[in-house]
Amino acid sequence: MYWFKTLTRFTTRSTSKFTPTLFTLQHIHHFTTTTTTDATAPPVSGLGPTKKPDKPRVVVLGSGWAGCRLMKGLDTSLYDVVCVSPRNHMVFTPLLASTCVGTLEFRSVAEPIGRIQPAISHEPGSFFFLANCKGLDVKNHEVHCQTITEGVQTLQPWDFKIAYDKLVIASGAEASTFGINGVKEHAIFLREVYHAQEIRRKLLLNLMLSDVPGVTDEEKRRLLHCVVVGGGPTGVEFSGELSDFIMKDVRQRYSHVKDYIHVTLIEANDILSSFDDRLRIYATNQLTKSGVRLVRGTVKDVQPKKIVLSDGTDVPYGLLVWSTGVGPSTFVRNIDLPKAPSGRIGIDEWLRVPSASDIFAIGDCSGYLESTGKSTLPALAQVAEREGKYLAELLNKIGKAGGGYANSSGDVELGDPFVYKHLGSMATVGSYKALVDLRQSKESKGLALAGFTSWFIWRSAYLTRVVSWRNRFYVAINWLTTVVFGRDISRI
Repeated sequence: MYWFKTLTRFTTRSTSKFTPTLFTLQHIHHFTTTTTTDATAPPVSGLGPTKKPDKPRVVVLGSGWAGCRLMKGLDTSLYDVVCVSPRNHMVFTPLLASTCVGTLEFRSVAEPIGRIQPAISHEPGSFFFLANCKGLDVKNHEVHCQTITEGVQTLQPWDFKIAYDKLVIASGAEASTFGINGVKEHAIFLREVYHAQEIRRKLLLNLMLSDVPGVTDEEKRRLLHCVVVGGGPTGVEFSGELSDFIMKDVRQRYSHVKDYIHVTLIEANDILSSFDDRLRIYATNQLTKSGVRLVRGTVKDVQPKKIVLSDGTDVPYGLLVWSTGVGPSTFVRNIDLPKAPSGRIGIDEWLRVPSASDIFAIGDCSGYLESTGKSTLPALAQVAEREGKYLAELLNKIGKAGGGYANSSGDVELGDPFVYKHLGSMATVGSYKALVDLRQSKESKGLALAGFTSWFIWRSAYLTRVVSWRNRFYVAINWLTTVVFGRDISRI
């Protein structure tokens, strides 16, 4: 039982030669440099350099697909693991759209870092820090961090440093706005759990406000107009989930306004452009049949209650979800490391940053340098996961060869470089229908399915890919509960 395991672990650690006091003296060093020129400013604390016989330290920036798969695969008998991230969990993004309308609970798609890599919870030299990386000192092998304390009125963010032997940058990317005015202020992205929570609260609030006496028909239509910008897998899946929610739950529980609510999906080109043409046509027909209005156009301006398209058309909205892909984050743009043509951190075939010793980059924040002759890989979960798995095996190999410490892996044979093979794409379009495209590329031949069978494959595949058995159980129960009782419409 969990309480017994916890008691046993606490007893074991308490009777060992390790004590908190010894750890503080041995591992936590105070740097004499300060973040300001004020001589009276307090020194910046942090984790100092490792020394034998301590294990070398791998610092991971980020807790997304790439970083978490890396931490899961690292051999903690070889390395101490330190994770720095603004969230203490991994988000299973393929199922995030389902949480917005109550098909799944939010905790079903969030996996705590401590369960992915247990060493972070109990090993003396491994930690998780809720913080952002603010800069790198490549010469001294240090990362400069600042704590996350938003919403806590009594705390001020403070700075600290972490010395690393190996640094893995897996900080992901941020949603692309293409410089369009008003997107960040008025649109909601769908990349984090708090985004899904915000979408859900806004959607249910608009449903209830539209039912209040005195609200005009025009205002009802605006409040209940859900606009999704971006016709990629995320935008299409959210539109499908939303249409299901409207047809199966809203029409039953909000009968007074059921004729006012509708969904519009705006895309500059074809939806699901990476999928087989036959599947794209099927998705278009299925979404239209479910009541989703497809509009081909480009957004020019976003205002508080409407968006303006490039042809001058005004589109009023009550809920605006922005899903137009991702680009380099502010941290990646500002960091002093070589960049790939896409603006990501430049890497070689072994996922290393060539000009910086002991630094690797994986996931959406990284891209191949021009000198490699390889094109940048797409920003997909399966790409990030496969890179994380490969790099964990590479670092384990380096550690076993005695190259785990800083500046000591120069003579280690790295082996085969990373090679990515696309396993296919999947997307649900609502009404128990989905698309499964198992081709390696758009030009390749392969299996392409659509319909109920694809929906069953989609759900089965993602259920097996959920990280822990705990969350697999949660997801399965949530799906069953939704089928039997419908979606929860509580605004909490």
